[in-house]
Amino acid sequence: MTVDAWMQHPTRRFLGHDMLASLRRWTGLEVPDEEPPIAGTLAAMDAGGVDVGLLSAWHGPEGELVGNDEVAGWVAAHPSRLRGIASVDLRRPMDAVRELRRCVTELGFVGLRVVPWLWEAPITDRRYYPLFAACIELGVPFCTQVGHTGPLRPSETGRPIPYVDRVALDFPELTIVGGHIGYPWTEEMVAVCRKHENVHIDTSAYTVARYPPELVAYLRDPGGRRKVLFGTNHPMITAAHALEGLDDLGLDDEARELFLDGNARRVFGL
Repeated sequence: MTVDAWMQHPTRRFLGHDMLASLRRWTGLEVPDEEPPIAGTLAAMDAGGVDVGLLSAWHGPEGELVGNDEVAGWVAAHPSRLRGIASVDLRRPMDAVRELRRCVTELGFVGLRVVPWLWEAPITDRRYYPLFAACIELGVPFCTQVGHTGPLRPSETGRPIPYVDRVALDFPELTIVGGHIGYPWTEEMVAVCRKHENVHIDTSAYTVARYPPELVAYLRDPGGRRKVLFGTNHPMITAAHALEGLDDLGLDDEARELFLDGNARRVFGL
């Protein structure tokens, strides 16, 4: 079994945004003439052996790029394959809290994702803190991005230290999942995970061949193997491509199962 902890089913407005010009250049993705069908995302999951995908909504300063209700519709059509991750308008913290509650209690979403570079605001910004409290009360993880920013936005917001470290100190009950492995600060991200019981890493946006040595060592570690989740960042990277060379990492059966499936099921309550 495999769970993909960070996916998007892209809309045309998501794929066409100017901030993703660098990713379109790297990946060869083009903006389609019509909205991509969900069947294409499911086919990519099948090709990569992904059983369950966690589909993320996207909300930025300019509005919805992938709406919560759009995600809910795809999940409702394929409930055995997809689960929803909410996104909210960070500029309106109380509206954001209410929207998160709606997504979890009415739509069945299993987490919240806020991408700091999208707002040019690190997760220590005061506007996040009501959301952290709501995540704890609702029993869902806070998912974010760590590491440099591939899209055309500043990278400073993705530093694990001080930002993730500070939030984990202020909210020790909050489950945090830092996507995109933290590169080029992966060693910092691993250190924060070792320090804080409820901080995790997902490997979205990186293929197995590009995992830094410190991440591979952490995956093999008796403690680290329980803190790293598989993710792709689909459609930027497909699961089949992301997992090429997995056998070469030297993971034992337990580490492999936790990485591909067990950790995500525990963290997201699947």
